[in-house]
Amino acid sequence: MRLIKIAPGEHYHVFNRGVNKQVVFHDTGDYFRFLFLILYFQSPMIFQQLGRFVKEFVQSSALDRGQEEEIVKKRVVELVTFCIMPNHFHLIVREKEEGGIATYMQRILTSYSKYYNTKYEKSGHVFQGPYKAVHITNDVQLLHTSAYIHRNPREMTMWFRKEDKYLWSSYQDFIGENRWEKLLVTDVVMGEFKDKKHYHKFVETSPAKMLEEMSKAEL
Repeated sequence: MRLIKIAPGEHYHVFNRGVNKQVVFHDTGDYFRFLFLILYFQSPMIFQQLGRFVKEFVQSSALDRGQEEEIVKKRVVELVTFCIMPNHFHLIVREKEEGGIATYMQRILTSYSKYYNTKYEKSGHVFQGPYKAVHITNDVQLLHTSAYIHRNPREMTMWFRKEDKYLWSSYQDFIGENRWEKLLVTDVVMGEFKDKKHYHKFVETSPAKMLEEMSKAEL
């Protein structure tokens, strides 16, 4: 059972990893699939023939503008930050409606697990049990959690000190142009900084080591 109560209006650091620490994102197709899910499953909108929508998303990095507006209008969670790593992921989300995060995560993990098992001819669990959720109780914690998430690619040698260019993270959306517009709510973090350069400097210097150790212990 989850040890914390998830309440509307509150922000949470949500994360999970592959079962037995296995890699669950092997190629760009896997990353695009999961990115689609975390962006477009924020509302209860059902995608018939999901693969077709994902293909369209891969080709243009967007869906029909009307569909996106419908998702924003009806979403039960707000996505604030994300980082997708080879064997785990991190999100910051705000619950908008009672049970929103639970529904959101169930849909994401179930959908991705079915996709993964079909593609790689496997069966059983893909992720390590239920997702973990940490309540973010104040602005300082929110800012440092966002910095920790955006610095996550440093775990990979090839991305050390280059995490601002990592495609599968929202970091570049914070310090450059927001690729996902209303589907990614950056204002709650960026509103605390004078400009994007100040946030970039904050991420580079944030003492996020404690968060890193806590998250590794949870994972």
